[in-house]
Amino acid sequence: MVKRIWLLTGEPGSGKTTAIMKIVNTVRAKGYSIGGVVSLEKRVKGIRMGFDIVDLLSGNRVILASVEQKMGPRVGKYRVNLKGLSDLAAKALIEAAQRCDLIVCDEIGPMEMASPEFRKAVKEAVSSGKPIIGVIHKHLRDPLADELRASEDVEVVEIDLYNSDEIVSKISEVVLNLLGEKG
Repeated sequence: MVKRIWLLTGEPGSGKTTAIMKIVNTVRAKGYSIGGVVSLEKRVKGIRMGFDIVDLLSGNRVILASVEQKMGPRVGKYRVNLKGLSDLAAKALIEAAQRCDLIVCDEIGPMEMASPEFRKAVKEAVSSGKPIIGVIHKHLRDPLADELRASEDVEVVEIDLYNSDEIVSKISEVVLNLLGEKG
C-alpha cells in the first residue's frame, strides 16, 4: 500500500526542514499548489534564540517560540507563542487542506502540541485525504503523535545527513505519482 503521509524524524540538525523544502520545490516546479507551514530557526551571533513559523501560501511569518518571549507555555528554554500557532499555523494547515494539492506540516512537536487549535488543524489535514509531508519530533510522546505514528496511512522516515538526498528523491517521486493520479 502506498502511504500518503510521510513524517520525517531525526536528531536536531539532521536536515529535516531542508529535506521538506527540497520536496516542496520539486513538487511546486511541476505546477502543484502547496500549503501549510515550516519552522525556521532564529539565530543571533550563532546562538539559537527561537523559531519562526512560515505560512507557505502567504509567506507570512510569526514567532513560534523564543527565549525572549515573556508569555506562553515553556518548552525547554523557550516560551511558545500560542496566538501565532492559532492565528497563522493552524489556519495555514486548514487552508492547505481545503485548497492545496500537498500539505506541509513542519513540525509536530512539543511546542506545537501546546496549541489546541494546531492539534485540531493537524487532525483536519490528516482527514482531508490529501498527501502530507511533515516533521514529527523524534522523542514526542503525545496521544496525537502516537496516533499518527500508528496510522496505516503514515510512513515515519528517519533522516540524517547521509540519507537525506535519497529520501527527498523517493518522497518527491511518490508524491508526484499520487498527485498525477488525481490530476
